[in-house]
Amino acid sequence: MNMNKQNRWIGFVLVLLGASFWGIGGTVAQRLFQESHVPVEWLVSVRLLLAGIVMIILALLFKTREKVFQIWKDKQAVFQLFIFGIFGMLAVQYTYMASINLGNAAVATLLQYQAPLFIIFYLVLTKVSKLRGKDIVAVCLALSGSLLLLTNGVFHTLSVPLASVIWGILSGVALAFYTLYAGNLLSKWGSLNIIGWAMIIGGASLAILHPPWKIEATHWGGDTIIYLGFVIVFGTMLAFWFYLESLKYLKPQETSLLGSVEPLAAIITSVLWLNISFGFYQVIGTVFILAMVLYLSLTKEKETVSTPQVIIKHKKLS
Repeated sequence: MNMNKQNRWIGFVLVLLGASFWGIGGTVAQRLFQESHVPVEWLVSVRLLLAGIVMIILALLFKTREKVFQIWKDKQAVFQLFIFGIFGMLAVQYTYMASINLGNAAVATLLQYQAPLFIIFYLVLTKVSKLRGKDIVAVCLALSGSLLLLTNGVFHTLSVPLASVIWGILSGVALAFYTLYAGNLLSKWGSLNIIGWAMIIGGASLAILHPPWKIEATHWGGDTIIYLGFVIVFGTMLAFWFYLESLKYLKPQETSLLGSVEPLAAIITSVLWLNISFGFYQVIGTVFILAMVLYLSLTKEKETVSTPQVIIKHKKLS
């Protein structure tokens, strides 16, 4: 096996593991919310703070180390970093976890995958790009898929509580902002650097209102500690790191396509481990939503290059 082929396989393994960890992490978080009664605010704060610290340590160990503290000397970059940390990183994490808490990880993950839809609306409304035929197809796939996902074909009722749907949609909006806003920061200061500081800023902001050392969770046990460790280590730190490393070996378009494993991992683990019911029409709706994501990911036109990147969230975190 030649070196290029071997490197591509490394990239495939990294992005598939990272996306799977994100999806499974959402299911594990649901278990923490519903059985151990871990507060959403506590989990989001601790998750972001610990993951952010590790990301900064990684940045210090690798090629971006000279930029890690230098960014704090640039007033404009610091302002943008705080905006990104609070309205991007924290907003994405909190809305996503709130949707899981009130509903389930499978539906919350797929609702967050509506982010490309909001990006299309934004680009059209701001006249950055015109509405094209491919955009209309994507919108139709997203809306019809969401309708089937949320109703399972029974259109007078919802498969999850309305509050979960609202938080899930807000998660998609936050992810769209996260994707569109961070481009310049990431290119200038490095992904590990920006994402690490954004996590710390977001986690610290929430910690002001909900201190991590004050937790009112019940039914704590050894399994709770293990699940917390998985969400923080695998579902956050390793998921981010593996994705970023995969970009060394694969094109962004390829990582976008492979990142579609995330909602599948969330669905499979939710059904098999948590016994969440997932009806036939919800499966069809999932196929429509993933088809929308793949359709946009395969688009080669310059205007849509950034759109599919919402899948992996430099992502989700998720």
